[in-house]
Amino acid sequence: MAFSSADIEQEASRLYAKLGKLGWSFDSCQAYAPLTLEINQLKKQKNAIILAHSYQTPDIIYGVADFVGDSYALSSHASKTSASIIVFAGVKFMAETAKLLNPSKKVFLPSMDAGCSLADGITAEDVKKLKAQFPNTPVICYINTSAEVKAECDICCTSANAAKIISSFPQDSLIFIPDEFMAKNLSLQTGKKLIGWTAKCIVHQDFNKDTIKSIKSLFPSVKILAHSECSPQVAQLADAVGGTSDMERFVRGSSASSFMLITECGLSDRLRAEFPDKQFIGACSLCPYMKKISLKNILHVLLHEPKENEISIPPEVAIKARKAIQKMLDIS
Repeated sequence: MAFSSADIEQEASRLYAKLGKLGWSFDSCQAYAPLTLEINQLKKQKNAIILAHSYQTPDIIYGVADFVGDSYALSSHASKTSASIIVFAGVKFMAETAKLLNPSKKVFLPSMDAGCSLADGITAEDVKKLKAQFPNTPVICYINTSAEVKAECDICCTSANAAKIISSFPQDSLIFIPDEFMAKNLSLQTGKKLIGWTAKCIVHQDFNKDTIKSIKSLFPSVKILAHSECSPQVAQLADAVGGTSDMERFVRGSSASSFMLITECGLSDRLRAEFPDKQFIGACSLCPYMKKISLKNILHVLLHEPKENEISIPPEVAIKARKAIQKMLDIS
């Protein structure tokens, strides 16, 4: 598509209003402007929507995303959209969730390499074996799982509502999969015995307590916000533990001026842009899967709607997996 210099200048100014706070130059925004203009125009033409996780890059979040949030917020939004096409700027399990909630819509993942170490860390067969080992024990699966795994579970949860979901069960003992660290953190929080699994998030597993202690000694007033996928040793040193939406709410409501977000770097970038008066101190980590998504491959799927990027789930799996997600939405 051809755009006038005035269109590009105006779009660059729009991008710079946010990206400039993150150190982007106006020239860089001008270079990206034709891409974001074309994507946004195609969205209107095709009745498409772009859902973006907070871990995406700023050019996606502020350039083309219609809605930005954590897994729960994105799931909720996906269940309500009237768009014909959903492009998910996230990872595969998220796009699968959108498809489960919108079986008649086209859902595209811009890069099929955008996976997840947690989702890859457990299979449906693993869940079946757990259920046989612990019969009549409810199974809660974290949303970071494949549709096939969700189909074997009683209910799904996200980091934002996991404690609420767990507490909704009268049983004292529950199966919680697949995140080993999250199960341990939630067991301490809820007082329930959680039978876990051994998968870990490659972003959060390597944060350690010594780094946090060091930051605290250098910046005594800093507020430490840890994702619940971090180890219990890390979580216990934090001022707050939860999902990305919990961290955002904490920052928004806090009178503190400095924060350390123990999670993926994308959230720190987003909050730097939205709270320029606050300081965000390092120690974040990049998710190689989230960073597989780019403006170029978003444009590609909108232009060509390639079959290889369209999410498809076998009907017999979708029916069961959808029930687990809908139960979560009903409770939350």
